[in-house]
Amino acid sequence: MTSRAPLISIILPCYNAHRFLGQALDSVRMQTFRDFETIVVDDGSTEPETRQFLKQLSADVRVVHQENRGLSGARNTGFREARGRYVLPLDCDDWIDSHFLEKFVAAIPSDDPDNAFVFCHLALEGDKTGVLPKQFNLFEQLCTNQLPYCLLISKALWQRVGGYDETMRQGYEDWEFNIRLALSGARAVNVPEALFHYRVSSSGMLLSISRQRHSMLWQTIQRKHPAAYRPGNLLRLWRAWHRTPSTHRLWQYFPLLIAHRILPQGAFRWAFRQAMRFSHAQRIQQGNSVR
Repeated sequence: MTSRAPLISIILPCYNAHRFLGQALDSVRMQTFRDFETIVVDDGSTEPETRQFLKQLSADVRVVHQENRGLSGARNTGFREARGRYVLPLDCDDWIDSHFLEKFVAAIPSDDPDNAFVFCHLALEGDKTGVLPKQFNLFEQLCTNQLPYCLLISKALWQRVGGYDETMRQGYEDWEFNIRLALSGARAVNVPEALFHYRVSSSGMLLSISRQRHSMLWQTIQRKHPAAYRPGNLLRLWRAWHRTPSTHRLWQYFPLLIAHRILPQGAFRWAFRQAMRFSHAQRIQQGNSVR
């Protein structure tokens, strides 16, 4: 490790995930942009195979150990340990294209580089495949997470919005963090390519836990940001953002918001599952059409 701080720190939380970590690290090592460091945060792994894998990592990876604090706690530790001006969270079961950093660094706005976050489309891998387009619309972001967790942001911006909420250990911590980024006024910059490979697994947290508890977790998010979800503010945001590109027509979210507030959790859970199946198929089809 050199004494000069790198421009970028890539942080990879790891909890008993040695099976995938090698692929993630290989994708980092293949980057055409080279001014970065790699930090693996071992979030209290208990499997002997994972512990042994981490011990054998080469010197180009710095491993930080901690007691288990969940994904938010591991990411926050990674941000605190980061020496780079910018930080990229990358879960250890995902990976990035070789030109990812090069294109993301080029997209950082020169006029306000510490008040922006850069994102791209997703290439789905595993149980589902295809391109999942991502765009930013503040009103839509309050209703569904349209931003990936894999954002290039400055460490200063992470500090300003307060980092990840470590109490959200059942998922959607990235959605809540992304909402705080959006409400802070930070600029969203889209690199319209599928440079981020996101592994979809029925046993992963998103499908096995978070989606099953969507109603409860979204309620938690709304309680954390009551001003943003007041009817008057939602209407104001809709007026301000309805001409901005979005994944779905913004008026369609009003019935979703109303249903979430009036339906029992079980009924809303069923309705949400039906909507997600249609939404996912539509977005995959849209993504493949622009490849």
